[in-house]
Amino acid sequence: MSISLQDAVARVEEVARRLSSEVVGCDASVGRVIAADVSSPLDVPPFANSAMDGYAVLAADVVDGSAVLTVIGEARAGAPFDGAVVPGAAVAVSTGAVLPRGADAVVRVERTEQTGARVEIRGGHVVPGADVRPAGDDLARGHVAMSSGTRIGAGERAMLAALGVVELAVVRRARVAIVATGDETVQPGRPLRPGAIYESNSVMIGALAREAGADTIVECASVPDTRAETRSAIAGAIDQADVTIVCGGVSMGAHDHVRPALAELGVRQVFWQLALRPGHPTWFGHAGDRLVFGLPGNPVSAYVTFQLLVRTALDRMHGRTRTRLAVPAVYRGPDVHSPAGTTTVIRCRLGNDPAGLIASPTAANQRSHAVTSLVGVDAFALIPESRSRIVDGDLVDVHPLQWASAGV
Repeated sequence: MSISLQDAVARVEEVARRLSSEVVGCDASVGRVIAADVSSPLDVPPFANSAMDGYAVLAADVVDGSAVLTVIGEARAGAPFDGAVVPGAAVAVSTGAVLPRGADAVVRVERTEQTGARVEIRGGHVVPGADVRPAGDDLARGHVAMSSGTRIGAGERAMLAALGVVELAVVRRARVAIVATGDETVQPGRPLRPGAIYESNSVMIGALAREAGADTIVECASVPDTRAETRSAIAGAIDQADVTIVCGGVSMGAHDHVRPALAELGVRQVFWQLALRPGHPTWFGHAGDRLVFGLPGNPVSAYVTFQLLVRTALDRMHGRTRTRLAVPAVYRGPDVHSPAGTTTVIRCRLGNDPAGLIASPTAANQRSHAVTSLVGVDAFALIPESRSRIVDGDLVDVHPLQWASAGV
C-alpha cells in the first residue's frame, strides 16, 4: 500500500543517524557541518576600539557641545598609542584602532577641525561610549560562536578566522554508492544500438549527492537486468557505502530484480510505493545503519525522489539541523490535474511579477521521463493530496532547491 510523502519523510528521518566526526583544517571545512559547538576562545573584538576615524577624548571635556583640546598622539589600526588620554587632551584615531587608555569616547572627524597640535570639537555633546566598540562587543569569550549542525559557508569561515581557529570537528561526509540498472542503457560516448538510450541517472544522482555534501565512492552504471548481476552490484555497493542508491528495477515488471535482490541480501524494507507523482515506485530500507534507496528508473522520478527523500537522509546523516522551507508563490502555467490522494510535484522556475513570487513550469512536458523538465529547475511546486488540480493564478507551496543545497 502506498504511503504519503509526509510519512515517507518521517520514516527516513527516523532511520537515518548522524555520522561520526573528523577533524579538518578550516579551509577544508567549507560546505561541511560542524560536529560540536564552537566556543569563542577570546573576546571579539579583543580590545575596545574606535568605530570611526576621529579623536579619542574624555567625554567630560566636551562642555556645552564644544571644546579645544591638545592632540598628544595618534592611534592607527594595528599601531596603538602608548600613552594615556588626560583631561584637555585628545588622540587622533583611525577606525579599528585600540582606544587609548583614559579615553571613554570618540568624536568623529567630521565634527572636528585640527590646526597644528590643537583640535576644535563642535556639533553637540559627547557621551561616554560614543563611537567606541567595547571588547567582546561582537562575541564574548566562552560564548558559543556557532552551534553544532551549522553548515560552514563564507560567513562562518570568516567567524572561524576571527576566532583564530585553524581546525575543527565536522561531521564526516556520507559515502554514497550508485547502482543504475537497465539493459536498454548505454554510456555516453558510445554508439547507440537500436532500442537503446544514453544512461543519465548515475551521473545525475552522483551530482546531486555531491551537492548534498556526500562523497560518491562507487558508480555502477548500465547494470544488466538479471537477478545475479543486480544482486552482485547491490551487494558490492552496500558493503562499501553508508547510502546505496539503486536507480531502476524497483517496480513489478518481469525484469525488475531490485526488490528480490535486496530481500536476498537481508536488507529490511521500510516502505515501498509512495502516493507521489512522479516517484510512485520508490523503495527504502536499511541493513543496520546502512541505508538503501530504490529510486524509479525514469530520470525525473529519480531526481524528485532524491531531492525529497535521499536529500533528507543525507542532511540528517550530516547533522544539519535547519528545516527546509516552503514558501507561497503564485502559479503561472497550464492547468495541472493531480490524482486523488497523491502529492504531485511540478518542476518550476521562480520569478517575480506584480503578484509577487511566481512559479512557472520549466517545461510543458512534466512527465516522469522528460529530462527537459529538469533543465533550469530551481524549485518544486507541490500539489498536496487534498487538492485535485491547480490553475494559473493559484497560490501554491514551493520548495526552493537552492535553499536545500545551502542546508536550509
